[in-house]
Amino acid sequence: MKKILLVDDNDIHLLLAENILNTKYECITAKSGKEALNYLSKGSVPDLVLLDILMPEMSGWETYNKIRGISLLRDVPIAFLTSVGGFLEKMEADKIGAADYIEKPYKGDELLKRVETIIEKQERKLWEFKYIGA
Repeated sequence: MKKILLVDDNDIHLLLAENILNTKYECITAKSGKEALNYLSKGSVPDLVLLDILMPEMSGWETYNKIRGISLLRDVPIAFLTSVGGFLEKMEADKIGAADYIEKPYKGDELLKRVETIIEKQERKLWEFKYIGA
């Protein structure tokens, strides 16, 4: 079963996303960027990280950059799942290579479909790298 790390400081948002995604994925939750980095530092490699942007201590942007700095995790897709809606934020997410930018509130089927798309795209990329040498 594919593993998703959900990072959000809001218990309700974590629970909602987890309830939607745990029908198809194993969900691990972290309530801060620091907690997520602690989990990841133990050698765990999820198939996807979903990050909120507005969190105390360490924003989603900072957390994203720190995760990208860990060589073992450089190919793990990271998407933002956030209530911060705006053209500039979406452009920044695209510029830094985020897998997606999903705004809250979202519909359950939309979240599931977008996560499936990210994971399928990553699987194709890994397959091409392994078998085609692309």
